[in-house]
Amino acid sequence: MESKTVELRNLVKNNSPLVHNITNVVVTNFTANGLYAIGASPVMAYAKEEVGDMASISQALVLNIGTLTSTEVEAMFIAGESANKHGVPIILDPVGVGATPYRTQTAKELLNRLSIQVVRGNAAEIANLIDEQVQMHGVDSKVEINNLADLAKKAANKLNTIIVMTGKTDLITNGEILFEVRNGHPMLTKVTGTGCLLSSVVAAFCSQSDDKTTACAAAVSFYGIAAEKAIEVNQSKGPGHFQMNFIDQLYNITDETIVNNIKIKQTQ
Repeated sequence: MESKTVELRNLVKNNSPLVHNITNVVVTNFTANGLYAIGASPVMAYAKEEVGDMASISQALVLNIGTLTSTEVEAMFIAGESANKHGVPIILDPVGVGATPYRTQTAKELLNRLSIQVVRGNAAEIANLIDEQVQMHGVDSKVEINNLADLAKKAANKLNTIIVMTGKTDLITNGEILFEVRNGHPMLTKVTGTGCLLSSVVAAFCSQSDDKTTACAAAVSFYGIAAEKAIEVNQSKGPGHFQMNFIDQLYNITDETIVNNIKIKQTQ
């Protein structure tokens, strides 16, 4: 996985894939800057009059339900249908699924009506998508779930998609192959939007490979390594400095650093 992760990171840098984001208002700027840092080209287009055209010329589409409005949901379906028509991979970030019926229903409708290649969320969000009820605290999960690998595989098979389940150990599965990624740092949970940006980084990596499962694992590990390196230069100043240093590390991280720090385990 070391060489594959390096390869995909450099393909993103060299090819600068256009990643169309219909994301939440809280994270728009951070997501755009993070995508620029890895070499991708972000676009944030929301108007229903143009999202179909924008999705058709993009290399990946991210649908993030963090701050839903009815107008935005309509735009997501238009963009998603266009992406499906033109072979553009879709990554769904089901932020806060389970917190409200509207949020949950919207995510399920997106999965039912569109062909979505990747779902990236925490364990509670993934569980709620397949009606494994888990209590939510706002849009954040505050619970521990046993047998996370089984849950991830069950969701992948039921939803016919790749699941990227993030947590202390990140799990990536297509229902058969399972990757465990142990890169990252708890400080990621202290900066809003780091999960949302990860979904977009996953999208950028997926745009450069037919093997989407491996691409997801590579993206998650790369992202975690950048967080680890940001902590090394953070000097315990807190989440503000971490956010700044994290963006710098996404930009500056070397191939050698990836090879020497990657923590990916593949199981069946």
